[in-house]
Amino acid sequence: MNSTELREILIGAAALFLLGGLFMLSTGGAMVASKAEVGFYSVNALFNRIDGLQPGDEVRMSGIPVGTVDTMVLGPDFRAKVTFRIDKAVSLPSDTAVAIHTDGLFGSKFVVLEPGGSETPLTSGARITYAQDSVIVADLLDLIIAQGRAKMQGDEKKPDTEIK
Repeated sequence: MNSTELREILIGAAALFLLGGLFMLSTGGAMVASKAEVGFYSVNALFNRIDGLQPGDEVRMSGIPVGTVDTMVLGPDFRAKVTFRIDKAVSLPSDTAVAIHTDGLFGSKFVVLEPGGSETPLTSGARITYAQDSVIVADLLDLIIAQGRAKMQGDEKKPDTEIK
């Protein structure tokens, strides 16, 4: 066997070893993902508006991440049905409320869970009935500007009552 044949055999063996390693990583990653699924349960809520919310966005309770937004579909009565994946270590009371918040003025969206006082926990697949929609920053700014204009017009119409 000459050196060229030996080199080709070594390169072929290295390629097979590399492909085997990639296969092991890809199937091992699937096994890890399936184990991670076991640590979560799903709950959902109906919203009128979810503007800016995306699958994968954080679900927080007391500022601590406890899950993620899983899916968003158009549900009954043309409302957005949002499903959340919640860590199984977090037991939510059945009267939990959910709201969509913005991180800063123009930041990303996230979901906030506010636990209630019920002794009965939410089960997987349950619906959170108390839901607050996403606040649209442009609508909020329009409201503030309109109130400012109304106040300015009201001040112009007031008689001058200042004593000089």
